Amino acid sequence: MSYADSHPFTRTPWDGYRHSLWLLTTRDLKVRYSTSALGYLWSVLDPLVMAGIYWFVFTQVFQRPVGTEPYIVFLLAGLLPWMWFNGAVSDSTRAFLKDAKLVRSTKLPRTIWVNRIVLSKGIEFLLSIPVLLLFVLLAAWFGEDIRIGWEVVLFPLAIILQAILTAGLGLIVAPLVVFFRDLERATKLILRFLFYASPIVYGTTNLPESLQFWAAFNPLTGIFGLYRSAIFPGELDWFAVGVAAAMSLAFLGLGLWVFRSSERQVLKEI
Repeated sequence: MSYADSHPFTRTPWDGYRHSLWLLTTRDLKVRYSTSALGYLWSVLDPLVMAGIYWFVFTQVFQRPVGTEPYIVFLLAGLLPWMWFNGAVSDSTRAFLKDAKLVRSTKLPRTIWVNRIVLSKGIEFLLSIPVLLLFVLLAAWFGEDIRIGWEVVLFPLAIILQAILTAGLGLIVAPLVVFFRDLERATKLILRFLFYASPIVYGTTNLPESLQFWAAFNPLTGIFGLYRSAIFPGELDWFAVGVAAAMSLAFLGLGLWVFRSSERQVLKEI
């Protein structure tokens, strides 16, 4: 028992929020895994299958060099965080509609219904990291020139920036979908476009020089570069990282403003 639990008068609103957030997040994970025979494996099978398809298409069919060798590791280093981002933003479109009764009846801060999605998807991402490490070891075993450098210390920074960005976008789409139901489908279309507009199956160096500068204004460019830099140091672009940090904070601020401005109307609509 923690000190805060044994001394209830010392507990702060943040302690209650954090405790409730963790309970809702673990509930989501338990429900998701308990109803599936493969459980945890589903969180890594999707990116593995996607990585295998893109690896086959680009290296075996077209034999066109993209990214950096070993390409399968390069792919996974972008696909795994993308699955977190895509899943969290997509699920945020139904953050209020899915649990409408709970949202209306509880007195919890309503941001928790978005943040629990971001956190649960983030935990799934962290649980998939051993798969990436396995492929790094396999690449080294087969003689690839691969190593994990000092840039690995930037990994937590990438996680923080992605969490901020994802939460900000989730706080924007979650309330707006309540008023504009077509936005749910529109969000999925935008995410599909963003997948190909982000350096996931390719690196920014594969883009024409005229586009490389503008690619940095996609916040995922700097974030994915941070993830990959531990294995592919050439992917680290501090300008793109700075842009990603600024845009992530801007989206979080915008998300909080949209959320607070529409919260009362949302409760009336759901």
